[in-house]
Amino acid sequence: MGGPRKSDVAERAEKTPKEGQATYLAPALEKGLDVLELLARQSEGLTQSQIAQQLSRSLQEVYRMVVSLERRGYIRRGPQDEAFRLSMKLYDLALAFPPIEMLTTAATPILLRLAAETQQSILLTVLEGAFIRTIAYADSPAPLGFRVRLGTSSPAEHTASGRVILAFQSPTIREWTFDALAANGIDRAELRRVRQRIEAIAARHYELIAGENIAGITDVSFPILDGRGQALAALTMPFLQSVRGRVPIQQAAVSQFKAACELSNILGGAPPAPEFPLSDPLTSSPHPE
Repeated sequence: MGGPRKSDVAERAEKTPKEGQATYLAPALEKGLDVLELLARQSEGLTQSQIAQQLSRSLQEVYRMVVSLERRGYIRRGPQDEAFRLSMKLYDLALAFPPIEMLTTAATPILLRLAAETQQSILLTVLEGAFIRTIAYADSPAPLGFRVRLGTSSPAEHTASGRVILAFQSPTIREWTFDALAANGIDRAELRRVRQRIEAIAARHYELIAGENIAGITDVSFPILDGRGQALAALTMPFLQSVRGRVPIQQAAVSQFKAACELSNILGGAPPAPEFPLSDPLTSSPHPE
């Protein structure tokens, strides 16, 4: 009588969760994803034996995976060799549900819940060139509140939302936007002020500004980040202080940041945590409750 076969031991090991892992695993799925992730990191294709070697798998295991992935169209062989490469199918799947559409779909219940918690209006905005556009909105349930039309477009530099999104962009996109602002006639002093404020927002991880466009409104804005740490949108609360207001601005901002984390998580990102209580990024004094 011999001991258990090596393949049996390996398979049982795969089915036994390691510390910190989920209880239920899908070994075949894990192997298939390993193949896809390996090929995604290669500029050239890999043969079946090379895949097995780099994944420390047997040729038999890899064969089953590549046959299934090739049959489903996720990988393909080159015309002149037996090396496997990723096809465009994963890219096509990503395009079938764009991030902004995914974000807008998921945002509605989160915005409604946040509006109820804070008793304030909440808006989700995206950058379009040198402008921002509101793509989702939840009305304040309070008798008095700030209102905005869905689809409203405003200059990015004059809004908390626009500056937050610009603060979390690549240097190339940020400089392109500054060039566009200069071409649109913004003077040097104003452009310098905008740059300074955006740099402060990037360091403090939020925007808070009182009375910028409407007296009595304090805009609080957090970025919605993707997996690269770049902002696809901004979650903004135009906070209206009322005599009977039950939720102070600092408490509302904590709830707002949690919602921004939820939305970012959908995109694979995580906004950096700010230091509470919040203050104007260009000052050191906290905003009053």
